[in-house]
Amino acid sequence: MTELSSHYQQILVGLGEDPEREGLLDTPKRAAKAMQYLCKGYGERLEDIVNGALFASTNDEMVIVQDIELYSLCEHHLLPFIGKAHVAYIPTGKVLGLSKVARIVDMYARRLQIQENLTRQIAEAIQEVTRAAGVAVVIEAQHMCMKMRGVEKQNSVMNTSVMLGTFRESCTTRMEFLQLIGRSH
Repeated sequence: MTELSSHYQQILVGLGEDPEREGLLDTPKRAAKAMQYLCKGYGERLEDIVNGALFASTNDEMVIVQDIELYSLCEHHLLPFIGKAHVAYIPTGKVLGLSKVARIVDMYARRLQIQENLTRQIAEAIQEVTRAAGVAVVIEAQHMCMKMRGVEKQNSVMNTSVMLGTFRESCTTRMEFLQLIGRSH
């Protein structure tokens, strides 16, 4: 049994459960495997994700990939938060392969996180890779630590944004992005 599985077995005992009962026999192994998958972003590197998928382009207009679903774990309670990211950048000679934007979101989401840091990490990674004139990221997510415990607010949604470069400097550019993703209100 791996060390992580052993810890899950101890958690079951600590909760007052019998890890030897039929329904829980393989739970420590399954939970360990699930946690490793949910946190696989720790084993990924930006360079490997991008894998050279930058392409020459004369486009200097906004590129937006929106509604990228994301699944992460709150670093405070180890409970999921689930939502979507909207990512935009203004190219300066190169564009990033479309799937790479979603993979970058996943790489950072698949780590223990707070949403505020996740938003910044995605924006800074896109900026680093593309050398864009500006990058904007908005994430909207629902947090199980708000829904399942504590205040138990079922309809709460957290929105975070990070604006870099032109998106930070130009109100017009920022508003265009927010209008295009339908978040201007």
